[in-house]
This record gives sequence, C-alpha cells and structure tokens, in this order.
Amino acid sequence: MNKNYRHGQILKLIRSRHVHTQEELAQALRAVGIPATQVTLSRDIRELGLVKTPEGYTQGLPDAAPGSTDVETAVRDLVQDIRLAQNLLVLRTAPGNANAVAVALDKADWPDVTGTIAGDDTILVVAPDLATAAALRDKFLRFVTG
Repeated sequence: MNKNYRHGQILKLIRSRHVHTQEELAQALRAVGIPATQVTLSRDIRELGLVKTPEGYTQGLPDAAPGSTDVETAVRDLVQDIRLAQNLLVLRTAPGNANAVAVALDKADWPDVTGTIAGDDTILVVAPDLATAAALRDKFLRFVTG
C-alpha cells in the first residue's frame, strides 16, 4: 500500500470521527482495506504530526496561540509538573496530552533536547547533561509562570 495514500486515509479518518487509540485506527484502516502494523501506525502518526487529545487524534497542536512557539504553547497549556532527574526531565500532563508536548519538542528540534518519549500523561525529555537539563527546566518553568 502506498504510504501517501495511507496517510491520506488516516487524515480522512481522524477528521471524520474520534479515534482514541492506535488499535482503533488500525481497525478503521482495515475496514477500508488498508493493513497497517502498530510500528507503521506509530511512524505515520509521527510523520503526520498527529497529537492525541482527550477527543482523539488530531493534526497539530490544539489552540496554538498566534505569535507563540508550539513548544511554549504546549508547555504553558498542557504541562502540570516538571521534575529534574540528572540529565532527564519528567513532564506531567493531564491524561491524553503528553504526545502533544512531545511532538512540539520534537518538531522544534532544539539542540539541548536529545530526544523525547511520551506516554499518556508523562513525557521523558533527555538532555545531553545535567546543566542542560537544568537550563531546560528553567526555560519550561518560565513558559508556565509567564
């Protein structure tokens, strides 16, 4: 199956109904004759810039404020707690919002962020060292405190 076609069908599906999990997305794709593994769907979701919200997958960040960066908006609007653990930051969000923050960080491609891993309500942000992680925490705190 052509990747571009699959991407188009994924976008069509998430725009026409609420899709909350990769399994729901896989079932919906199978119903229209498109087989997709979990690995393929994870890659497609990342490539399409989809974020998981309480209403299901959507494209891009919800309600990004004009003139602000996606990272600043995501952190300000979605992050509830920030903890430093050596060269790691643990960011907590409400359930279903971690992916939006991680996608914004990944898209920003900041040199001080080595990578992110997102669950449902937790993001692990990997920095190259403790000093960089502490500086990132301070930056994130400025976003949430104004």
